Amino acid sequence: MSLLFFLVIILTVPVFIVPKQYKYHYSLILLLGGIIATTIKAFVSLGAGSGACETGQTMPAGPLEFSADALSAFFILVVNITVLTGFLYSRGYLKPYYKTKNSLRFSLHYFSYLWLWLSMIMVLIVRDGFMFLIVWEIMALSSFILVIFDAEDTRIMKTGISYLIQMHVGMFLLLLAFLISAGDSGKTGFDVLQGYFSGHSNVVIFLLFFAGFGIKAGFIPFHTWLPQAHPAAPSHVSGVMSGVMIKMGIYGIMRVLISVQHNHMEIGVIILFISLLSAIMGVMMAIMQHDLKKLLAYHSIENIGIIGIGLGLGTIGFSAGNSVLCLLGYSGALLHVLNHSLFKSLLFFNAGSVYYAAHTRNVESLGGLMKKMPFTALLFLAGSLAICGLPPFNGFISEYLIYAGMFKSLASASLYQSLALLASIAGLALTGGLAVFCFTKAFGIVFLGQPRTIKAAAAEEVHKGMLIPQLLPLSLIILIGLASPFFLKPVFDIVSGGFGLEPAGLQEETMTASLGAVSILGGIFVVLTTILLIVRKMHLATKEVSSGPVWGCGYPEAGPAQQYTATSYVYNYNHLARPLLQTEKIMEDIREDEIFPAKRSFRSESHDVFRKYLVDKPVDFVSRLLKLIAVMQTGRIQHYILYAFLFMLAILLLTYFGII
Repeated sequence: MSLLFFLVIILTVPVFIVPKQYKYHYSLILLLGGIIATTIKAFVSLGAGSGACETGQTMPAGPLEFSADALSAFFILVVNITVLTGFLYSRGYLKPYYKTKNSLRFSLHYFSYLWLWLSMIMVLIVRDGFMFLIVWEIMALSSFILVIFDAEDTRIMKTGISYLIQMHVGMFLLLLAFLISAGDSGKTGFDVLQGYFSGHSNVVIFLLFFAGFGIKAGFIPFHTWLPQAHPAAPSHVSGVMSGVMIKMGIYGIMRVLISVQHNHMEIGVIILFISLLSAIMGVMMAIMQHDLKKLLAYHSIENIGIIGIGLGLGTIGFSAGNSVLCLLGYSGALLHVLNHSLFKSLLFFNAGSVYYAAHTRNVESLGGLMKKMPFTALLFLAGSLAICGLPPFNGFISEYLIYAGMFKSLASASLYQSLALLASIAGLALTGGLAVFCFTKAFGIVFLGQPRTIKAAAAEEVHKGMLIPQLLPLSLIILIGLASPFFLKPVFDIVSGGFGLEPAGLQEETMTASLGAVSILGGIFVVLTTILLIVRKMHLATKEVSSGPVWGCGYPEAGPAQQYTATSYVYNYNHLARPLLQTEKIMEDIREDEIFPAKRSFRSESHDVFRKYLVDKPVDFVSRLLKLIAVMQTGRIQHYILYAFLFMLAILLLTYFGII
């Protein structure tokens, strides 16, 4: 493993000297080699069922320990699937940019993509605390370069810098947590956390880790970078960042939870509260977005919240000695990591295809794309059904595990545990309902109806090079939904081994049988639907088929102006949620004396209240303060000498009076 990584590191440098037309193929060969090697290692670790530690003299200062246990192996597989799919999709997506961007820009892009993959793999297998922070920082820097691919746009550059600053804040919190945990042993890393937790209060140090990893994961209120960075990045990068990079935060939280020794109930309640807030607020804010990629970005926050709900319930179950809630909560969360990486990357790739064809991400400027882009529409529909948690797709399976853990635990739960379970059931159900509402809006406004603009009318289906890579996540989405029992045992084994639970046994058999029945029903539904479509096609093959406009209820000439817009579709919801989301209408009112109103424009905006009060207002305050201090920068050397003299005088007086 050590040799592999150093070989990949060395071979990434020639990306800068390879001719422009061969950079993609060279990078693909390197990526495939690394993915094959790490995938084999991951399957070996999953088969062993325990940590398989590999050491070697890989650093000048001493040996660097790699450890790929079952949890690491699971995340490695998730990373490899999405990174490979994203890179295959990128070839077609970046094709127009070859005419406008120079060779160096593509060299930086492919180099950073390789290093993003490499740093994520290293995050998953490195155990030493300081080395972990180094590869964590490499992951932030490489993703930053990928985000600012269109750096000519000052807004994108500003977004990238904001993202990088927040990643450094998270890294500082993790550094502080590792340093505190190293106080007794003098060593840093995940392997020493258990010893520290056994002799100290667990809540404070866990909150430091949770905040540091939560910034990367996108939990509210640590999410403010995510809705800005995902839309700014190229779509294949957005798919990788949302699909797997933010899951590195989930991995870190799970790795710390494995080591926690005390205060499980308090920690579980904190995780559950933040996760419910993230899930509900994430989907509520997603509904109001007009930028398709920004809408998907807020749904990443929602799904991180769903994963967190599983982690919180699992931790509460661990504290209460409820093995069912613990097993199903953690397992549902872990399986949703895989499921979300599949359908969210698929949706981001489809959003990229829409942008590629129509040159806009504003849903108000789209419409009617299902006739223009039928394959993209079907792929987006499949991803939408999966993210809404509807059978027979994979999103249903992981959410079913979390629901099952909650309902199975209600009978034996105490009063306070019952309140937490009922709040979680209501919150998860509300999240699912709002997700369905959001994606009926997204799919309906983008793909149905008539084109609203010339760009939408001129759109054409993207080429096969952008469609074929999407078949990999789609096939896994359907496979997990229709053959879920085959995926349960590995997940149960990872959770049982990692958290020291009793073997799943009867619970595994019960859930396998239950989900097996669901999968069979889903398979029957798919087969019947396929048969009906085949029969319909055979029947119509012998008939003369004519086409014409759909009956328009007496308005046969109705145009796109008479269609629902994204704003009008969510009008009632907007009215109810306005106090919480702070939405506003931007238009000029019609005066009473204006008999013939002039042409006007209308648009609506929603504001992220967390970003407004936690980021924007503090930044504005600091900016104003710095402008006030700037009056001291006179440019005259006499003033700067005076400042130094006054500083030395102040130090002398403070020392004389014994203050310092």
